[in-house]
Amino acid sequence: QVQLVESGGGSVQAGGGLTLSCKASGYTTAPACMGWFRQVPGNEREVLATIRRDGPTSYADSVRGRFTISRDATKMISYLWMNSLKPEETAIYYCAARGLGLCTVEAGPGLWNNWGQGTQVTVSS
Repeated sequence: QVQLVESGGGSVQAGGGLTLSCKASGYTTAPACMGWFRQVPGNEREVLATIRRDGPTSYADSVRGRFTISRDATKMISYLWMNSLKPEETAIYYCAARGLGLCTVEAGPGLWNNWGQGTQVTVSS
């Protein structure tokens, strides 16, 4: 059974940083593409960053230069390093994975096969 489990959410003051982790399990091979999204209740889910199994990354304009996505050597764990956080970035952050195909921030939420349960990030002013 394929599963994605996020960790690392919490509370931080504006300007601070957090690192989120997403561990994939149940895959016979590491996911071709992993990504991070966030969602504020009542709003659409927003793609933040993606990373292909072989390394190329893609970032939304809103986070480029402040967030960094990476995968570990096994390619089964994805990290999202977040810096200079703003109060308006308070949201639930989700990890997702998909197979071969588009692996950039152009891949909207409907194209992703598997999702984690989400982790809350709260940024206080």
